[in-house]
Amino acid sequence: MTPDSLLNDDWNRTMERLGGAEALAAGARDTQAFAWGRKIPTPMVLLRLVLAYCLGEWGLRSTTAWATAIGLVDISNVALLYRLRRCGDWLALLVGHLLAMKAPKQCHGRLIRILDATSVPKAGCAAKRGNGLWRIHSAFDLPGERFGHFVLTDEHEAERLDRIPVVRGEIRLADRVHLQPDRIASVLHDGGDIVVRAGWKSARWQQQNGEAFDLLDALRNAVNGRIDQPVWIARKHGPALVLRLIAIRKSDAAATESRRKARRQAQKDGCQVSQQTLAAAGWFILVTSLAAAEFSADDVLALYRLRWRVELGFKRLKSVIGLHGPPGTDERSARPYILAHLLILLLLEPSVDALEDSPRSACAV
Repeated sequence: MTPDSLLNDDWNRTMERLGGAEALAAGARDTQAFAWGRKIPTPMVLLRLVLAYCLGEWGLRSTTAWATAIGLVDISNVALLYRLRRCGDWLALLVGHLLAMKAPKQCHGRLIRILDATSVPKAGCAAKRGNGLWRIHSAFDLPGERFGHFVLTDEHEAERLDRIPVVRGEIRLADRVHLQPDRIASVLHDGGDIVVRAGWKSARWQQQNGEAFDLLDALRNAVNGRIDQPVWIARKHGPALVLRLIAIRKSDAAATESRRKARRQAQKDGCQVSQQTLAAAGWFILVTSLAAAEFSADDVLALYRLRWRVELGFKRLKSVIGLHGPPGTDERSARPYILAHLLILLLLEPSVDALEDSPRSACAV
């Protein structure tokens, strides 16, 4: 977004997409982002100021100088910061409005949702030490190729498979950090299905009778380099989960690369990699709740390969929209800053799609 886009007809179209002036004003007052019009006359002017600051590289002083120069409003940088800190709930409301409008159609009766998170550093010394982060938990919906949900937390909130509400009938794809039996049970209870990557020791594998299931032994004895069978996973709360174990042997090149990464990680951790880990590194392992009668092993593997689409979504957020670490360490100002970028991503997604699908972009790949 440029200063010109805050002045021309694009701004009027933007307000229409956000529900119109009346809805914007009602939301601003309900969330107490806008309480009076002494310095800033309307919520629309406030939104223009907030977006100009968050999406530009001007800083507070330059933003207020720009606003004065164009006759928008005469306000101090301190007053703008105060109002920015009150806008978090309002911006979250606007993001939610756009997400609701963009709810994708279900593919063959099933919505596919990719769960993942990305982080941006907090400003200041904490970020330099590597322990100060803002974490954006997201659901990326297919086939619409759109972010369908966002939750913003700090680094203390871990990724959770059930953090984002379940849409009944959805198929939820997630990486191995989400192999969380009790949370998988929650997703299944709410009417979703899951496809989650697994590590050989990331769960307490069981047989139907409750005895331990030796996954490594099953891999060693797999026929034709493939496994597709029921498996039980112990839970902290409640009975064991009954899921479907799918494993396929990797190519020699992929297995070699996985073992190299395992050795490097062990070296960084100051320990020696185990032979079991090296053996399991030659396999791609998934668990799923999808029935074999409806989804073959190849179907499930093809579904999981769609996870890379969320990485493109994060690339748009950081490289196209320009989300970096927000200035300052105060959550009251950092949260609106990040939400403003999410809002613009949702507003610009149709234009970004057109750009990425253009012949010029195709030739550049």
